[in-house]
Amino acid sequence: MPSIVEPRHLDYLDSLKAAPDALIREMENYAAERGVPILDRRAAELLETLVRAARPVRLLEIGTAIGYSAVRMARAAGENAVVETIELSDEMIAQAERNFERSGAHERIRLHKGDAREILPALEGAFDLIFLDADKEDYETYFDLALEKLRAGGTLVVDNLLWHGYAAPGAEIPEKYHESTEHIRRFNRAFLDSPALDATILTVGDGVGVGVKRAT
Repeated sequence: MPSIVEPRHLDYLDSLKAAPDALIREMENYAAERGVPILDRRAAELLETLVRAARPVRLLEIGTAIGYSAVRMARAAGENAVVETIELSDEMIAQAERNFERSGAHERIRLHKGDAREILPALEGAFDLIFLDADKEDYETYFDLALEKLRAGGTLVVDNLLWHGYAAPGAEIPEKYHESTEHIRRFNRAFLDSPALDATILTVGDGVGVGVKRAT
């Protein structure tokens, strides 16, 4: 079956939606100009929809970068929710904090500075929704830690599971992506096979995984 999704179709769908506000556009431009990896706009819209549907009160993000996804989640979740987000890079932290201040949602975003592998086990309580978008080489470690922090019935969302198209067999993979691609391939199998989740991977953006934690 041929693909029905072509660039013109995506352009058409984009034309149906209102343009994002000035801060979102500025963050997208900043990321594009400096090569900062952020969530694809269509994947960000999916994430916002999942947040609104799940109505989480406690959200956790692993990998803040410039704060793009945290801002979009905090706005979608509403005034009763709190987004906790973890970032290691001092440069990204400084930019994220500026964006949080301008977002109108900064009082509902808590930034943890440091290594997520150390911070995650120390976080208290369970989270209703966790979004993972960090170093691909550590996805499997983050996955195990995130599952421990996700409540039964909670939602786990993961970005980059198609990994620029390299995850699927047959792709010519640049040398610098060999290791990360192998990590993503292992992660995808673990994600879909996990007995703790009802999970799927969607062909939105760079591949978005969505899982709901089963009751034990």
